Amino acid sequence: MYENLYSTIFGNDRDSNHTSGAIVACDISPQLVSDSPDTVPEMRVSATERNIRVGYVHSAAHLFECERLPRVRQRCLLVHGLLKGYNLLKSLRTIHPLVASREDLRLFHSTDYINFLESCEAEKDLEKEDIISRAHDYNLVDDCAPTKRLLTLVGHIAGGTLAAARAIMEKTCDIAIHWEGGWHHAHRSEAAGFCYVNDVVLGILELRRTFRRVLYIDLDVHHGDGVEEAFAGTDKVLTVSVHQYEPGFYPGTGAASDVGFGLGRGYSINLPLRSGASDSTFVRVVTTVVDEVRKRYKPDAVVCQCGADGLSGDPLGAWNLTPGAFVQCVRLVQSWGLPLLLLGGGGYVAANAARCWTTITAALLGQDLEEDIPEHHFLMMYGPGYELSLEPGLRRDLNDVAYVDDLLQVVMKQVRQIGTT
Repeated sequence: MYENLYSTIFGNDRDSNHTSGAIVACDISPQLVSDSPDTVPEMRVSATERNIRVGYVHSAAHLFECERLPRVRQRCLLVHGLLKGYNLLKSLRTIHPLVASREDLRLFHSTDYINFLESCEAEKDLEKEDIISRAHDYNLVDDCAPTKRLLTLVGHIAGGTLAAARAIMEKTCDIAIHWEGGWHHAHRSEAAGFCYVNDVVLGILELRRTFRRVLYIDLDVHHGDGVEEAFAGTDKVLTVSVHQYEPGFYPGTGAASDVGFGLGRGYSINLPLRSGASDSTFVRVVTTVVDEVRKRYKPDAVVCQCGADGLSGDPLGAWNLTPGAFVQCVRLVQSWGLPLLLLGGGGYVAANAARCWTTITAALLGQDLEEDIPEHHFLMMYGPGYELSLEPGLRRDLNDVAYVDDLLQVVMKQVRQIGTT
């Protein structure tokens, strides 16, 4: 069923070699970000430099199952369609997704919670009084309302991230991408913020089977509260979250003073920004902090959540970002040469999320893209300009120089303490 529908929309992929696992050579400058936040390593395709194997989690069934997520309908299709339209699939190794088992999900989530997700199977189940009543116990209401075949849906979301993590662990890829993942708000026993399960936590736990220290970087406009909460008591995972932080803005956590506890004290790093954040503000804060974190923490692997809801025009964010800001941050992380897992996340204008993640994918491959969106099945979704780039938003950047300087002074003091206690 899925294969026929896939062929109808995307045509036949057999003309490309992405299923056979192409290896792309990228020249990555060894220079890291200097004291200037505008200095970010550039990349270019070069057959003489070291090979970087970039994997992409994909199958027809996985695509259409993840497409069932209620808040981001059409986004998965648009992302894959634009990657294919720009002919990037041929340069990516296909990572065949898993469907996470109940046992996989229970590595983080409670048994009661997973059992309840399993009870939401058929449409008629969702109408049962006991299901409706118990749904509130697990916060499966409003933005996380139950949907049919829920355990299958979350199995695909989590399974894709687990497959990406295992591709890195097995050294079949240096970088693994799962744009359908990145759902960072879910807690152990409840859903939150459109997130039914926390695939990010599950992916990090999987990586920890091989890698002693994992660095998690969260670029979503919303605080990565579920991930921070999961690892706030350990020094084996260091979390960095840059996010909008103002009264009334979801989820309301992530102050700079929230630093973890016990053995994990100092290993939760928060970069709270006000509304109107520009590319320059965002890049300065992120690159300044994460590069120093990398030097002091010395992670063995990195997970980067690239939630695209900080882009200008997103209905659930109030920043002015363009895809270029994400590219600059990801280029820095890639330049470290560490195993890297890239995930999606927020991004509630589907065409803009596709623009952003396609641009990031191309940057990882060292490829330049034409500004005009190529002819493909979803071209009309990119009107009226039909261009890849986005204009920055016009909101006033409330993160003035004094605020950013003060924030960096506080956070960098915390960073300099890493490993000293």
